[in-house]
Amino acid sequence: MLGYVMAEGRGVVDVLLAALAERLLAEGHRVTGAVQINTDLPNDVKCRMELQLLPSGERIQISQSLGALSKGCRLNPEGLEQAVFQTEQGLDAGAELVLINKFGKQEVEGRGFRTLIGEALARGVPVIVGVNAKNIAGFLDFAGEFAEELAPEGAALRDWCLETL
Repeated sequence: MLGYVMAEGRGVVDVLLAALAERLLAEGHRVTGAVQINTDLPNDVKCRMELQLLPSGERIQISQSLGALSKGCRLNPEGLEQAVFQTEQGLDAGAELVLINKFGKQEVEGRGFRTLIGEALARGVPVIVGVNAKNIAGFLDFAGEFAEELAPEGAALRDWCLETL
């Protein structure tokens, strides 16, 4: 009941999960979680990262500007924690599926959506999460035998969801 998706190319998983969320919500499924929306900015400044909360559609900015030459982490942890809190509320309200944009560095280190993923699974609610190559080892350490890799295709993701609901 823990599916994960990986794909080559910047933002590919974000687009797949956002389309999946839109379709499932349109079909009347109770989905909670967050999908990532990146907006390119002028002058080659790094993109603005937002999480679109499900099912409300509210957006929370999770990136912060550290300057053009900065090499540090741009994540706004307060924005991420707000998204986690609202997703927890969706789970408590009876969501039947959780979609999480990414199992990233915060989750590998025990923060972010990590506890919520475990709580959803303990309640029998399936979870789909995006994972990138940099964090796959940490994700598999967390998920172990419960993780099921899903094809990075819209139809395959939807089929998995419908089979687990």
